[in-house]
Amino acid sequence: MIRRLATLAFFVAAYASAATIYEGARLITGDGSTPIENSAFVVDNNRITAVGRKGQVKAPAGATHVDLTGKTVIPALLDGHTHLGWAILSNGRMDKDTYSKENLIDHLQRLAYYGVAASFNMGIDPGDAIYQVRANPVPGAALIRTAGRGMAMPNAGPGRDIWRPVVYGVSTEAEARRDVDELAAKKADVVKIWVDDRNGTVPKLKPELYRAIIDEAHKHNLRVVAHIYYLSDGKDLLRSGIDGFMHLVRDRDVDDEMIQLLKQHPNVFVTPCLPDKGSSESDFALMSETLPPAEVQRLRKAQDAETPEARKKDRDFFDLQARNLAKYNAAGVKIALGTDSSTTVGWDVHQELADMVAAGGLTPMQAIVAATKTAAAFMKLDRLGTIAPGKSADFVVLDANPLDNIANTRRISKVVIRGAEIDRATLSAKWTKQ
Repeated sequence: MIRRLATLAFFVAAYASAATIYEGARLITGDGSTPIENSAFVVDNNRITAVGRKGQVKAPAGATHVDLTGKTVIPALLDGHTHLGWAILSNGRMDKDTYSKENLIDHLQRLAYYGVAASFNMGIDPGDAIYQVRANPVPGAALIRTAGRGMAMPNAGPGRDIWRPVVYGVSTEAEARRDVDELAAKKADVVKIWVDDRNGTVPKLKPELYRAIIDEAHKHNLRVVAHIYYLSDGKDLLRSGIDGFMHLVRDRDVDDEMIQLLKQHPNVFVTPCLPDKGSSESDFALMSETLPPAEVQRLRKAQDAETPEARKKDRDFFDLQARNLAKYNAAGVKIALGTDSSTTVGWDVHQELADMVAAGGLTPMQAIVAATKTAAAFMKLDRLGTIAPGKSADFVVLDANPLDNIANTRRISKVVIRGAEIDRATLSAKWTKQ
């Protein structure tokens, strides 16, 4: 009996001591509410169990106390539009032979390093590796959701030639419905379609085909999201029942009709994926944390080689989309952060946040909500996106307040993913080694 009681006491003590209470930080919960100053929150068994002010939240017996005085805590971020698994980030190579499960995991670890808890791969995942990683989350890495193989006209989907064979090429309604059924059987998280003629170089997915795709997907309770470019396509897709746009309108400023259609479809999500307008010194410093110096230098040289005409064209393209994002935001459209990343993994989430605020008309708080609560809702990850009782313990500790300056999301002190702190120093040393 004594031995049994001693064993029971050991397990009770071990369980109690597994809890951690984090105290003293400014807490931005991710739902847009007023931050909690001098906060306290408890993490127990990889879950958040209590949130409030320091002194009002009771620590479990034997809990570890972590002092975060002077810090700011935000929920871990989510990226709603990526193309992970292809690029070898140590040297920038990406080809038809570079996609692999190992590469995908490496990218998810890099996301976690930068405070990202989950990512949504959008339509160019060959084979079953993506589903295996989704089903078996890797410790210390972001979660992954996937559209599997997207859909377009034959050989007319993604912009890179190496990706086009991955996508279902559909020519008839029967083919479209069959391919949706296959995606549903694999339990893809959404169906991705490309409705874009790539500046007149490829045939655009026909309306009768995307309407069949949307109809068939909805029969399986699957949402359909679209890569678009033209305003006219955005309008027709909304009328056809689309569930989300993976880009903003990019051929012209959106008009009142488009805004009214978006308002009539309040459940439609948009990931802006603002285009690259050039990296700043701060951007290069951020990427230098996870890339070897030679690769950072290669990226610098590539940017420096751009002509003034090319830079102006990029800036004009950016400004157009920034104006459209501001109109979407003013209209109350559901904006979820997305980067469209494939060769830039992790740091570009912070670039996108800054761009959404600087040019897209969002406040820092709105940008944070787009990258947390709204992105989690889009990805149907209900345990992520906010810091509240019952949520997964995924959060980022910052050295400065991002509500004062959104660039402060880059000032990361620590990252906790599913209750475990990421060893950022060891990862950085591994990735930056020449």
